[in-house]
Amino acid sequence: MSNRSYRIMNRRTVIRGLLAAGAFGASSRLWIGCTPTSNTATNPNPTPNSTPLEIGFIYVGPKDDYGYNQSHAEGKATVDKLSGVKIVEEASVPETTAAEETMTNMIKQDGATVLFPTSYGYFNPHSLKIAREFPEVQLFHPNQPYKDEYPKNVGSYFSDLVEPAYLAGIVAALTSKTGKLGFIIPKPIPVVLREANSFALGAQSVKPNIVVQAIVTGDWSLPVKEAEAANSLLDQGSDVLTGRVDNMKVIITTAEKRGAFSSGYHINQASLAPKGYLTGVEWNWGKIYSTYVEMVKAGKTLMNGGIPHVVAGGLKEDFCKLSPFGASVSAETKKAVEAAKAKLLDGSLAIFKGELKDNKGNVVIPEMDP
Repeated sequence: MSNRSYRIMNRRTVIRGLLAAGAFGASSRLWIGCTPTSNTATNPNPTPNSTPLEIGFIYVGPKDDYGYNQSHAEGKATVDKLSGVKIVEEASVPETTAAEETMTNMIKQDGATVLFPTSYGYFNPHSLKIAREFPEVQLFHPNQPYKDEYPKNVGSYFSDLVEPAYLAGIVAALTSKTGKLGFIIPKPIPVVLREANSFALGAQSVKPNIVVQAIVTGDWSLPVKEAEAANSLLDQGSDVLTGRVDNMKVIITTAEKRGAFSSGYHINQASLAPKGYLTGVEWNWGKIYSTYVEMVKAGKTLMNGGIPHVVAGGLKEDFCKLSPFGASVSAETKKAVEAAKAKLLDGSLAIFKGELKDNKGNVVIPEMDP
């Protein structure tokens, strides 16, 4: 998720008492992408007597970044297991014309007819340009709102993480001894703030007086600033750290070294903190990718209307999940999480409901009549 076209807030801005009086920025849906290196993998068992479906995956950073890019690479691994599929992938592709070159090569040299450019910054203008140049190739983008003026061979998919973020907030609050939680925000764009607010609301649902402190680093991957932010939050009394940066490794290992707890993002990062890791918010891109592939293999396309231009889901659709619980999570906490999860799944629990106020006391979601 680097070099996104969003306005950056002042670096290391500390938003104290995030959601102490309610939620801020608790609405809207923009979307994100992230960072990867270069590789090619093929399925050894293509469908007999048929040409394999050629699919290209492009990452903006390393595939083993313990974060967003690794989550997409793990999702791609699910597609590897499908029959009749051949995969080509490239990592660490900048969000520049280099992305166009990579996509063009995958189409012309490898015969790819389906592309998954996994970073938001690839979309405009690069993916749109390629879509217009190769109208027979389908491009599926994460976190990109679809507009009617876009080429018909462009689609958008999204996994909403507010539900597992809410559950992770419950775990953090019930584990915290200080009553302070730390959240490290890369960029204060709506999708990130929704997840931060959801985490805070989950925490407040079990401990109304819990405080979530946030620091904005200013970009998706700034390891030095992330370390500074983590230590600052710990110095201010937070004993559980989480965040939404591309690579959570620095944050989680810093918490572990200082005897604090951590909650992950993007993938299961329990191996980084065997003592303090509580749980984490995970994408399940593999479910989305395999769904797309099966539709394409069945002859459905964006162009013929067989594949919708927007595919989105949450826990119910299995598009996201909560990481397994760590050793420090109590049985009582697990029960509380399972109870809340059941309500999210049956629709009886609404995360963002009025009246909610921001941290300055302004009403951002009014109370609705029953």
